[in-house]
Amino acid sequence: MPAPLPPRNRTAPGRAGGAPIDHALRLRQLWNAYLLAMLFHVQLGLMPLFHGVSPKIQSQVAPGQLPLLFSAMLVYFLVPLAALLLISWAASDPGHPRRWRAWRRFHFGLSLLYTLTNLPHLLADILVPDARGDQVALMLVLVGIGLLINLEGWRWCAQPRRDTGPAAPAPRRSAAAHPDARPATDSDPGWLPDHR
Repeated sequence: MPAPLPPRNRTAPGRAGGAPIDHALRLRQLWNAYLLAMLFHVQLGLMPLFHGVSPKIQSQVAPGQLPLLFSAMLVYFLVPLAALLLISWAASDPGHPRRWRAWRRFHFGLSLLYTLTNLPHLLADILVPDARGDQVALMLVLVGIGLLINLEGWRWCAQPRRDTGPAAPAPRRSAAAHPDARPATDSDPGWLPDHR
């Protein structure tokens, strides 16, 4: 009886390792970077306080509407936190990819929404009379991180269901199933490719 052939390498084209790309891990790190950049955007705006300069802006919002604005900003910050946690839960449950399929789709739409909201913010930071170059640069970084989240979110959403968890070992193939196998004889094991 001939020995079974070793399993074929099932790696993605152009990849050296055998494991599929972990898009969920990339997304978690990107959302972390996004949240840190968003926090630093606020901190950077308040830094003039340490030098005796007022960071006050010419607000177009009536004082009675400020609680609504603050609540909206709280929600804007909490949604990425919730996304980060849900991505972690989905990634830690590779045995049930179908359960998280709707969340993947929703997450991709959510990432697009956040990128779209950053574009007018970037434009506003450029057009204000007292525009600061550091704030514009940080907003460009935020938009760049957002675009990377969009890209990885799309890849995670489009990832085949079979690749949601750790790579499964390839099934072993018998010598008879090998496409180049020759019939076995007493002097020839038959499982070597025929290059004659």
